[in-house]
Amino acid sequence: MVTFSEYNHFFFIGIAGTGMSAIAQYLRGIGKNVSGSDRLFTGEKMTIQTQLEDLGIKCYNQNGSGIDETIDVIVISTAIEDTNLELIKAKSLNIKVIKRSDLLASISRTKRTISVGGTSGKSTTTAMIFHILNQCGKSPSLMSGAGLTALQKQGLIGNSYNGKSDWLVIEADESDGSIVNYTSEIALLLNMDRDHKEFSELIQLFETFRANTTHTFIVNQSHPMSKNLSLNSEYDFGVDTPNVGFNGTEFSQNGFTIRFKCNDTLVNLSAIGKHNMENALAAIAACHATGIDISDAARALSTYEGIYRRTQIVGKSDNKIVIDDFAHNPAEVVCAIKSCQNIGKRVIAWFQPHGYGPLKFMYKELIHEVLNVLRPNDLFILSDVYYAGGTVNKEITAEMVANELRRFTSNVLYFANKEDMIPYLDKNSKNGDVILTMGARDPYLPQFAQKILDAI
Repeated sequence: MVTFSEYNHFFFIGIAGTGMSAIAQYLRGIGKNVSGSDRLFTGEKMTIQTQLEDLGIKCYNQNGSGIDETIDVIVISTAIEDTNLELIKAKSLNIKVIKRSDLLASISRTKRTISVGGTSGKSTTTAMIFHILNQCGKSPSLMSGAGLTALQKQGLIGNSYNGKSDWLVIEADESDGSIVNYTSEIALLLNMDRDHKEFSELIQLFETFRANTTHTFIVNQSHPMSKNLSLNSEYDFGVDTPNVGFNGTEFSQNGFTIRFKCNDTLVNLSAIGKHNMENALAAIAACHATGIDISDAARALSTYEGIYRRTQIVGKSDNKIVIDDFAHNPAEVVCAIKSCQNIGKRVIAWFQPHGYGPLKFMYKELIHEVLNVLRPNDLFILSDVYYAGGTVNKEITAEMVANELRRFTSNVLYFANKEDMIPYLDKNSKNGDVILTMGARDPYLPQFAQKILDAI
């Protein structure tokens, strides 16, 4: 079992990743010596590199130059393969190597941890919980998978924060199985969809997640799979489920604002999509378990500003809107498209699959869900898979998926190179359109969304 407190100097391989950078910032905030490398740190400094260095975290290119005998621990994610030259160097120097998830689990055991689990919505719900606790005077710490807009406005990366209390809010990731390592005072299960793993494996993981919760386990009872793991807690939540503790009703969306009732309390939230009502209900339930009234939580949510790349408005050009989203599995793609359908006369939804392995696992569900959600005038556009390197099976491609979709609808396009789509959008987008960009892992997607806005 990892005990992080006994070490002083931590080196993160792949420190620009959201999960890695969050822990790195947290450790620096409690006085640890932190450094790290990333393959993206070449040439001109990236924004995240500057932000990390401003916190006193030394950054290096991923070439081994930052690794020496002064380092106590090397931190890696599941993306780091045994052939990584820095990992090889660390082992040759007999430096201890630990996984990111084990380090986070070790930190969680020292805090009153609120862990957010589920296939989708973790980052948003984590952010909402943090915002409510912070607004209500509980000064929590945070480690999340996406930057909060409110923290980014302070010049921070936004996915990590060192509060003054013992409360800590984290995401519990099921994709690599690490969710079983977390010890939580309060834990949430938002939903359960087939994404990285089969349902049978997901159930086992979430059952262990539940067993490791020491006080309150909260479940979304309006989701059929997660409902099966409910302990019928008074803090369970759901949409139009009157027998739960936190029931969402009377949902409406007006532009980029949603409103609904949590039990008898009206909630106004700057967000889009019914799925964000579920996220907000989960956050309200979790915060209530810490002693915060529903009315106070609702008041706090009225000032919530959102998070990075979650149906984030890039900008408007004439009467066209560009929205960028982290959606990368079928359920998330559908939620993002539905949310935008409430705004635009037509949605042009572009999706870049975030890996060959994930695409092979989910492409049948993706085809089924996209065909069900597209309106007659909507468009769905695919570009080639984002490939970050490493050993991978390239059996299923984005072009194959696009061709299969076109067997059923003419509303599907394929641009191998995403840059080639920009002239098409410039020529063919119309007033009233919402252009939605979706994908994960690719660090340049925000800039790509901005290029689309500039072109149209």
